[in-house]
Amino acid sequence: MFKYTLKIDGMQCAMCEAHMKDVIRRELPSAKKVAASHARGEASFWSEEAVNEKKLQNAIAATGYCCREISAESCEKKGWFGRK
Repeated sequence: MFKYTLKIDGMQCAMCEAHMKDVIRRELPSAKKVAASHARGEASFWSEEAVNEKKLQNAIAATGYCCREISAESCEKKGWFGRK
């Protein structure tokens, strides 16, 4: 499982956040827990597979926003109460 965090320029309001989440869900149907914050200038999501970062950046740019950075961290999927 991977947690992706995207640094995004251009989000100004809640509607911008909604646009960003829509782009991520459209490009990555397997994305889970998609979130965006215009105040922090970032979006995040979880994915069980590696993501084509260039394709995602291009999709974000096509909507008028600028994705400056994408970082990914590998996370171990855990069950209830932190058990495997």
